[in-house]
Amino acid sequence: MPSAAPPPDWVLARRRAVGRQIREARLYANLTQEKVALDTGIDRPSIVRIEQGQQSPTLDTLIRIAAAIGVPLAHLVR
Repeated sequence: MPSAAPPPDWVLARRRAVGRQIREARLYANLTQEKVALDTGIDRPSIVRIEQGQQSPTLDTLIRIAAAIGVPLAHLVR
């Protein structure tokens, strides 16, 4: 079975922007990646990859991250 085509550059750029928003919100809330990982049930390496834009989070993951940080979901994806 052929692998899926990589996402276009604009999608990758938007993914990195969302990751930056997550990191900025986390730091503003004075939370560590470890604390967010524990509160969401997501492993810390995944949090790191999401913040760096290397991993595309699911909607459920974004909802859990927003709740753990204490911000509306829209704040992370605007």
